[in-house]
Amino acid sequence: MTVTSTSIGLVVVLLGVHVVDQTHAFFVSTNHRDTPRRSFLSMSTTAADVKWSPSIKTGERDEIYGPIQKYCENLYEVQRRKTRTVTCGPIKFGSDHPIVRQTMATTDTSNVEATMDQIMRCADKGFDLVRVTVQGKREASACMKIREGLFQKGYDIPLCADMHFQPKVALMVADAVEKIRINPGNFVDGRKSFEERVYETEKEYASERGFLIEALEPLVQKCKDLERCMRIGTNHGSLSARVLSFYGDTPRGMVESAIEFADICRSLDYHNFVFSMKASNPLVMVQSYRLLAAEMYRMGWDYPMHLGVTEAGEGEDGRMKSAIGIGTLLADGLGDTVRVSLTEDPEFEYEPCNRLSEIAQSTVAADNPLAKQQQAAVIQYVDTRDITSFARRHGELPAQQEGDVVDVRGFLNRDGSVISVVKPEMFNAENVPYFYQELGCKTAVGMPFKDIATSDSIFLRTVPPSSNTAARTAIRRLIEVSVGVIVPAEELEKDPLPNAVAYMALEDALAKNGALPEGAIRLAVSVDGTESDETLAKIKDLNPMVVLLCPNPELSHLHASRRVMQIFKNNDISTAVIHHFITDTNDTNELALQMGTKVGAQLTDGNGDGIMVEPMGAAQSLSVDILRRTSFGLLQGSRMRSTKTEFVSCPSCGRTLFDLQETTASIQKATGHLAGVTIAVMGCIVNGPGEMADADFGYVGTIPGKVDLYYGKEVVKKSIPNEQAVDALIDLIKEYDMWKDPEEAEKEEATEGATVVAA
Repeated sequence: MTVTSTSIGLVVVLLGVHVVDQTHAFFVSTNHRDTPRRSFLSMSTTAADVKWSPSIKTGERDEIYGPIQKYCENLYEVQRRKTRTVTCGPIKFGSDHPIVRQTMATTDTSNVEATMDQIMRCADKGFDLVRVTVQGKREASACMKIREGLFQKGYDIPLCADMHFQPKVALMVADAVEKIRINPGNFVDGRKSFEERVYETEKEYASERGFLIEALEPLVQKCKDLERCMRIGTNHGSLSARVLSFYGDTPRGMVESAIEFADICRSLDYHNFVFSMKASNPLVMVQSYRLLAAEMYRMGWDYPMHLGVTEAGEGEDGRMKSAIGIGTLLADGLGDTVRVSLTEDPEFEYEPCNRLSEIAQSTVAADNPLAKQQQAAVIQYVDTRDITSFARRHGELPAQQEGDVVDVRGFLNRDGSVISVVKPEMFNAENVPYFYQELGCKTAVGMPFKDIATSDSIFLRTVPPSSNTAARTAIRRLIEVSVGVIVPAEELEKDPLPNAVAYMALEDALAKNGALPEGAIRLAVSVDGTESDETLAKIKDLNPMVVLLCPNPELSHLHASRRVMQIFKNNDISTAVIHHFITDTNDTNELALQMGTKVGAQLTDGNGDGIMVEPMGAAQSLSVDILRRTSFGLLQGSRMRSTKTEFVSCPSCGRTLFDLQETTASIQKATGHLAGVTIAVMGCIVNGPGEMADADFGYVGTIPGKVDLYYGKEVVKKSIPNEQAVDALIDLIKEYDMWKDPEEAEKEEATEGATVVAA
């Protein structure tokens, strides 16, 4: 964002800084001592003066406001949640304004020139706001110079100071930037200034609120006087000891922590703030934001929300996790500003950030006649999802039956299944060895065997003829190692394939009373959301192995899928449901965003047992291997099936004490083959033990050139030189019996297959 004007001599006033039109010399004044305002050293607000929100634990909130009724504007049509407008310099947050796209600088904030250069690159890329880290007075002073320098270069993009632990420094930097981000988890008691204890009563818990007021009130008053914006940004991994003691490490704790800080702001008549509820686990993140939105609805609050998955990662995996979390919320009309946190340079966050915003905007019914038509076309249903808790629906797995000559139990996986769409020519003799690898199979003397990330089943629109014995042999070998082969029933009727799974549209299956073609051993039915409630209910009598859910393009994908799953719930239908996703993109980053948004929105509700991606058009250039890996990435990002090492990694900022991208790559190369193991890579102690809530092992920068290693949240090795730290980490993993030596043939796959996540 740059300062522009259509009239000579126009003066723009921002932050108390006067910026003359670019055709004239700039005059910048940052001396706020001439601004009349109250003394920040004479605050007198006490806990008794604050109008605290009624207690959730005692039931008082339910008594006063009634139970939670809703979390979004409309369950059946996409409408943006109505919010007030929050001003942040030249931009505005809220439902009456476009979604704000933001990022965070990774430079050392005290390096003024480097930080300015990066911010300008981000502004030129299209970002609306940039956050910078402020860990002390030196960085606060640098922010003043950065702000002045940007104005002088014609950039009025607003800046946000990222604050942890330092209320006094927050007061200083408020003179320089348009927005302050505070973390309720460590703004006051992040360094364990409160004694860890068990609170027996609400009164005991509330008795320590005076500490919060003492730290927050001066900043609130200054933000009011200078018209600054604030973000009350709770992180799942850095809840305060006080909140953890009372609420536990839960979405409820995240929400109540933020509400407590908001109560202080509201009691001081300060309303120019937004909320965020970030977590590295998209399921926790989605539940926390929904719970916050629900509480705001019932209490009559209307503050905007900033969306982000912390520790989202790099590459397709980082984009996938962001799409699962952010996309799910945007699909319900929640969220007014977005940041996609990647372990990459901040400029690379723009494309996924902007694309998620575009996808969300394209579904808002009021602005898009086609979207409104698709949402209205979904048959009416009553949505009974409970957003206050998470429970996954587990579809039934195939069971062996008398007469089965193959093991069907591996056709689906209990933690989530991947079905690969393949073509008959892939079974040509010269292609088969490579094709088995594309499916993720191990091979021995040409024979395929299932591995940890092998496709569970394959789907063939047409099948090689029985006269092609080499192809039929290759298919038979897959079935013999429990890879299911799903083929349309009409194809099997023309040329039977022994032990295949017959695929039929639900109506056809009902018309045939579930009768299978010759040689088929199980039934798969397709559903597109146009079926009546009564027709869907008959699936229970058919008892197919699996339902492939592929919403009709004339229906809203989100709402049609939710309706089908609701009908299943109403009728106690326990059949496994695989989301059949059709795509025409050959851009793997775009594919990750599409899958994360559309299918991830179902998986975050606990609805769905896997994914089948069918490429059309340009997407047919994507290999089976790429689609398989992306599908497993979706399942892992949705916390279903872990098939690769997961790295919880902060996206780097001015606090980072080592080259995060290079270090993460080194650790990934050494440990990427440890499926089911989570390793946290944190650039500094701010994103240290708390942010590693989901990790088995931690690698945390402490001082320049040194790291500490953690097992869980406990530091077990201190001050290890950077050049020795990766080997020390491997030794630590071995010490806890979680190490496996990679097979030589799989060393390259270990690096490619690892997932990286960023804060």
